[in-house]
Amino acid sequence: MFVFAAELWLWDARRMDTWTFVTLPDDVSDQIRDIATPGPGFGSVKVRAGVGASTWSTSVFPDKQSGCYVLPIKAAVRKKNDVGPGDVIEVTVELV
Repeated sequence: MFVFAAELWLWDARRMDTWTFVTLPDDVSDQIRDIATPGPGFGSVKVRAGVGASTWSTSVFPDKQSGCYVLPIKAAVRKKNDVGPGDVIEVTVELV
């Protein structure tokens, strides 16, 4: 399991839809690349994610710009934990 702090950001291509993500740190992304087998869907890797009291199943996706994986943070999670773009949050990610 990986635990890290990261800033929530809006995906520029879908700003009106408020797609919100965190970028996984370089070292975490490198470790995931070393141990995971990417699946279909843009090289995504299935994970169990957590923010505050919320946990959910999702995937992390490789980001060409940063070279790291990114994790989508669902609106329900943001609302339940009272966080939004620009906030730094603690995130857990576990490969499944």
